[in-house]
Amino acid sequence: MNVRPRLAVTLGDPRGVGPEVAAKALRTPLDAEVTVIGAAEQIAQVPADERISVGGWPTGQERGAADRARVLRAGQIAGHAIQRAVRLAMGHQVDAVVTGPLEKKALHAAGFSFPGQTEWLGHLSGAASVAMMLAAGSFRVVLITTHVALRDVPALLTADRVVRIGRLTHLALRDWFGIPAPRLALCALNPHAGEQGLFGDEETRVLLPAAKAIGAAGPLPADSVFLRAHNGEFDAVLAPYHDVGMTAIKMASFGKGVNITLGLPFIRTSPDHGTAFDIAGTGQADSGSMREALELAATLARRLAATNR
Repeated sequence: MNVRPRLAVTLGDPRGVGPEVAAKALRTPLDAEVTVIGAAEQIAQVPADERISVGGWPTGQERGAADRARVLRAGQIAGHAIQRAVRLAMGHQVDAVVTGPLEKKALHAAGFSFPGQTEWLGHLSGAASVAMMLAAGSFRVVLITTHVALRDVPALLTADRVVRIGRLTHLALRDWFGIPAPRLALCALNPHAGEQGLFGDEETRVLLPAAKAIGAAGPLPADSVFLRAHNGEFDAVLAPYHDVGMTAIKMASFGKGVNITLGLPFIRTSPDHGTAFDIAGTGQADSGSMREALELAATLARRLAATNR
């Protein structure tokens, strides 16, 4: 890419730390053209090449985060910002999207009824399949199931689903991260990888055939596979459910991790934390993860452009 990558940055829920961490992260020069999208009063405080307002959020309105009217308005602002960023990306006006933290309750109140941003971005972009990757340097985790109750995971954990997510991961590692022969590991669902069927048969019935189909190691026990990946043995671990994967990445790198959506026709990253309403507006929020998300989006956009030349 001969010119700087173009990033659309949404500020997230206006009641949370998103506007604050974006402003802090962008005070340090970034080798990219940045378009910030959010509430008019908040985007004015963020260093950017261009600013797009999706409505007003008067100063002080972030207080009383649970007030029904504020919840609705916050969901509208956050949701419209996401929609605008996706339109820019789909229209090739930006090369990547970086999203601030949202609250699902507010989005649902505003009529955006999706389990999470990953699924919603897939819908907005028309992607056939998407997956959530969490990355901290070379330590990467991809979730096979995301925002569902734990009791529903075994039924959702099919061989077809594992293979589909595994292939998305392989493509992303090859095309976005520049790894010619990605090394994947599949994390087991049950303790001790089922202990030869003693603690469940998902490993032999579902996960082992899927691992073979995508050339992944495993299924390997959760109490060892993440450490092995963190030590450099694997390029990514496929985690069977949300909390086992999220716990591993956040224990290793909380405040520095980045969420990446695989399968979209554009790059999308976000910080690894939530809205943190309790410290919003106090100046305490750490912008490290947002900065990492910005830098990774720019890096991946450059690499993808070079690959497509």
